[in-house]
Amino acid sequence: MNPIESARHMLDDAEKFLLHDMRVLRRAERMRLARAQAAAEPELTLGQRIADLVAATMGSWRFIIIQSLILAIWIALNVTAYVRQWDPYPFILLNLALSFQAAYAAPFIMMSQNRQQDIDRRAAENDYKVNIKAELEIELLHQKLDQLRESEVLSLSIAVAELTHLLHETKDELTALRQAGSV
Repeated sequence: MNPIESARHMLDDAEKFLLHDMRVLRRAERMRLARAQAAAEPELTLGQRIADLVAATMGSWRFIIIQSLILAIWIALNVTAYVRQWDPYPFILLNLALSFQAAYAAPFIMMSQNRQQDIDRRAAENDYKVNIKAELEIELLHQKLDQLRESEVLSLSIAVAELTHLLHETKDELTALRQAGSV
C-alpha cells in the first residue's frame, strides 16, 4: 500500500472512531440530562393535577362538541317551548351559566398554562446547555480532524520527499550508466 493510501486509511479509521466516540458521548449526555430532569421535577400537587385535568378537558374537541350540543338543545327547547320555558329569550340563565363556567375555568387554565410555561422554560434551558455542549464537542472534533489532516499532510510531504530523493538517485544512476556505457 502506498503512503497516500495508508494515510487516507488511517484518517478514515480515526474519523470513524471520533464519530463513534461523539455518538456515545451524546447518548450518555442525553440520558444524564433525562435523569436530572426527572429528578428535578417535583411531584404534582392535587391542585396542579386538577388544573391540568380541567385545562385538558376544556381544551378538547370532545368538550367543545358536547357543550355545543347542550347549548343547541337548551336554545331549541326554550325557543320552541316544547318543555315549559325556563329560560326565555334572551337566555339570561344560559348567559349566567356560561359566565360562571368561564369565570370558574379561567384560573384552572391559567394555573396549568403557568406550570407548562415553567416546564417549557426549563426544557429550553436544558436544550441550550445541550447545544453549548454539542458546539464544544464539535469544535473539539474539528481540532482533532485538523490534527489528523496535518499529520496526513506531513506524512505525504515526507513520502514526496523520499520519492523525490529516490527519483534523483535513480536519475543519477541512469546518468552514470549512460556515461559508463558511452565511454
